[in-house]
Amino acid sequence: MKKTDREILLDVRNLKKSFPGKRGQESIFAIDGLSLKIKKGETYGLVGESGCGKTTTGRTIAGLYRPTEGQIWFHGSEIGKLKKRELKPFRKKIQMIFQDPYGSLNPRMTIGEIIGEPIEILGQENKKQQRIMVCNLLRSVGLSQSHADRYPHEFSGGQRQRIGIARAIAVNPEIVICDEPVSALDMSIQAQVVNMLKEVQERDLLTYLFIAHDLSIVKYISNTIGVMYGGKILEEADPDELYNNPAHPYTKALLSAIPSLGLYGNTKWDTGIKDKKEDNSFGGACAYIDRCPIAKEICKREVPMLRDVGGGHLCACHEIG
Repeated sequence: MKKTDREILLDVRNLKKSFPGKRGQESIFAIDGLSLKIKKGETYGLVGESGCGKTTTGRTIAGLYRPTEGQIWFHGSEIGKLKKRELKPFRKKIQMIFQDPYGSLNPRMTIGEIIGEPIEILGQENKKQQRIMVCNLLRSVGLSQSHADRYPHEFSGGQRQRIGIARAIAVNPEIVICDEPVSALDMSIQAQVVNMLKEVQERDLLTYLFIAHDLSIVKYISNTIGVMYGGKILEEADPDELYNNPAHPYTKALLSAIPSLGLYGNTKWDTGIKDKKEDNSFGGACAYIDRCPIAKEICKREVPMLRDVGGGHLCACHEIG
């Protein structure tokens, strides 16, 4: 099947998620009008600095947060506003790998119980069959079946993340949301886990939403990359196009911050990035206006929409294209 012919598995439209502000303050929008599409069997890399709304996006798509506005379409069904009982059939289809390999595993449960829990909750298989499935899952992520009777504190960070991956794929999901799955690991272990994720994807025909702030890792694993800032997607393109021809000033700033060591060339984009004004004094419709070196009067009045600037390369900027 050609890449262009693949089915749109996940379609997120104008998604918004707000949280109550402190007493007397307005609600804070962690996601503010985000839209993206992910094709079946592919990896969509979502990148951006800390606090831009990446994790909230993943948790909202996974059903851990309820959207404030917008739609989440999965396999042609709108699941964003479903109640908990109605959402249950979709739980096994959308799973999540969490960022913290230490905090995401219950220290009082054995590894076998942790991996087997989603299988049991969703009412699949009896105890004996569950045990066989757990052992097979452990082997599939490079661990031994003997590890099933051990506890999380007996494992390294990389091994714990492998356990988290095994738990995520235990119920045969179609899409896995990987929330910074390697950021807490050493560099050498990061490579092992990312390669294992790719192997599992090919074997089980999985679709990934890969959330990270490390553009080097995202380039390696992704088919499409979306650059997020202030709760919005500012730019979207395939990895080579994004790295070689970044359009948005924020994307250029992110790429300029990568230590190259000759791996991706030595291009340093002239970003002219400004310090962020915490009081949002400049203000405007564009999320990036306070730091943008090319901001104009229109950026205060009109929200820039994602539009094609050539060859499927999307950018949300009034001055680009």
